Amino acid sequence: MEAQVSGPRGHKEAQKGWKFPTVGCCFPPQGSQLHHVCDRWENGALPDPGDPQPPGPCQKGVDRTAIVDVLTNRSREQRQLISRAFQERTRQDLLQSLQAALSGNLERIVVALLRPAAHFDAQELRTALKDSGSTEDVVVEILATRTPLQLQECLAVYKHDFQVEAEEDIKSETSGTLQKLFLALAKGGRESYSEVIDYNLTEQDVQALKQAEGPGTEGTWVLILTQRNPEHLVRVFDQYQRCTGHELEHTVRNRFHGDAQIALLSLASVIRNTALYFADKLHQALQETEPNYQVLIRILISRSETDLLSIRAEFKKKFGKSLYSSLQDAVKGDCRPALLTLCRAEDL
Repeated sequence: MEAQVSGPRGHKEAQKGWKFPTVGCCFPPQGSQLHHVCDRWENGALPDPGDPQPPGPCQKGVDRTAIVDVLTNRSREQRQLISRAFQERTRQDLLQSLQAALSGNLERIVVALLRPAAHFDAQELRTALKDSGSTEDVVVEILATRTPLQLQECLAVYKHDFQVEAEEDIKSETSGTLQKLFLALAKGGRESYSEVIDYNLTEQDVQALKQAEGPGTEGTWVLILTQRNPEHLVRVFDQYQRCTGHELEHTVRNRFHGDAQIALLSLASVIRNTALYFADKLHQALQETEPNYQVLIRILISRSETDLLSIRAEFKKKFGKSLYSSLQDAVKGDCRPALLTLCRAEDL
């Protein structure tokens, strides 16, 4: 159950999912919604990017409330329309103007909101692959939770922006089982959902995984976990537990180590329950001494138009506290209203 909140917009979200305001599909006539948005920003929401700006995060002449209000209450498609309309009205690039006017986490949020989804994912994937830290779960998140079309677009942008195939970076930055797993996910060859339940294939996969315990059998795990459709794999997981007396993840922890183990456990979590996987990641990001804003921003924006309602429900069910309240308690600074508005509403 949801309640209206006194956050940035106090939205009451319909149970079937948030619906963004409707905006036309082309540059609209005078007096329409996009012109109203541009008028708001021309009349004070943004400073002239050519003017010198005071240093620090609190620059004068920037109406952060208007910026957050407009961008977080529009779909990604609508934000692209607004960006084009702003360009036509002002002869200025909206993203560059906002980057010049903002800083810190609020700037990161605005950049993520205004970039096309494929560009945002490509940059996150590149950062994760080049980061020397433990970012295997980020790579799995992007490669395993995007639709085939979204993944295809992401990899095309990756090649265009960085002048290298993502697969080449995977080969240069990883090795062994982790490399095989990432390359298989990047190919996007997962079987599509079928309404026909293949019990024979379920049993074959269970037996194959049970036998794949020695050296040189890692490919069996990669093949099954990256090629089979999620509905089939859930049945495989259940049957595996009935046959062995323990969850498949228990075997992964004993069979694999290091980065490969982390990545395989993340993938298994995505397969079992994608919404719960994201709820866990959000909770972990909020439990750190300083909230992991990169994780919060990436998930709230990338899932805001798909399954955020389900993620919120799983969050409340598992942790006994709503995502909205958790954000209220943990997040500080001028990015707080934006993240709360992206979350949309309290869950009672």
